[in-house]
Amino acid sequence: MRYAQILSTGRYVPEKVLTNADVEKILGEKVDEWLQQNVGIRERHMMADDQVTSDLCVGAARQALERSGTKPEELDLIIIATDTPDYLSPATASVVQAKLGAVNAGTYDLNCACAGWVTALDVGSKTIAADDSYQRILVVGAYGMSRYINWKDKKTATLFADGAGAVVLGASDKPGFLGAKLLANGEYHDALGVYTGGTNRPATAEALELTNGKPAVQFVRKFPATFNTERWPMLLDQLLKRQNLKLDDVKQFVFTQLNLRTIEATMKILGQPMEKAHYTMDKWGYTGSACIPMTLDDAVVQGKVQRGDLVALCASGGGLAMASALYRWTA
Repeated sequence: MRYAQILSTGRYVPEKVLTNADVEKILGEKVDEWLQQNVGIRERHMMADDQVTSDLCVGAARQALERSGTKPEELDLIIIATDTPDYLSPATASVVQAKLGAVNAGTYDLNCACAGWVTALDVGSKTIAADDSYQRILVVGAYGMSRYINWKDKKTATLFADGAGAVVLGASDKPGFLGAKLLANGEYHDALGVYTGGTNRPATAEALELTNGKPAVQFVRKFPATFNTERWPMLLDQLLKRQNLKLDDVKQFVFTQLNLRTIEATMKILGQPMEKAHYTMDKWGYTGSACIPMTLDDAVVQGKVQRGDLVALCASGGGLAMASALYRWTA
């Protein structure tokens, strides 16, 4: 039997910091107290004007590659999970391959919004298990949503940020990846997203005039406030039962980093202490498809994940797409 293992993690956090006080100046109204009390965000990071999403990917990838002792040319595949690509086409993964010098790697992007990285981890892990020609796979989640923020829109300007997280997957005869579960509620596909630029609403002069300028991320309509607190426990329950495991067996939970209060509520429903749910949105804001690998890396660096630990990942994003995965830590 072949299994995928996470050999290493890495992250890239842009240098530019935007505090809640900075956002207040941009918006011209107070948001700091509300953000900290209701969401848990104090500050966020934004990429520089001369950076693009692939640069964030490369920063995280190089750290992960170095930590695993993997040379770029040893990579067999690069999967980039992002909904803020360098281009609509071709894939940002091809840009990353060129910038890394990973000349032997195949490339593709995967987009299911903020559930993208956990979904890509599932795909990459199963690729290794199914095909012995894949020995090393780079899986990166990246978010350059600052390019799509309308700074007059309080709902989005206060939340979104930039960053990237990565893992290097390797083949082993011992299980690291234990399984995944994907789910979606497609009836909410028009609730949250970047809706200008595709075939449904091409970025014509007329469309840009109607939307007050460049394509921007939008909260168009509400979805249930309890959406994640109802579905995350369900996904985890299904995954754990398949492996004859229990919630108490999980050493660390890593959830989508959109709202700290949602994570607290979920952990209460699960009957688990908050110490087992590492979070980073307070210092990095909401980094979408990058937030879970970035937070996972932060937990590893802080020593919260050790060899043999069971790690549960649970993501949700626009679509509304969801993905959950279980990994036995072997790195």
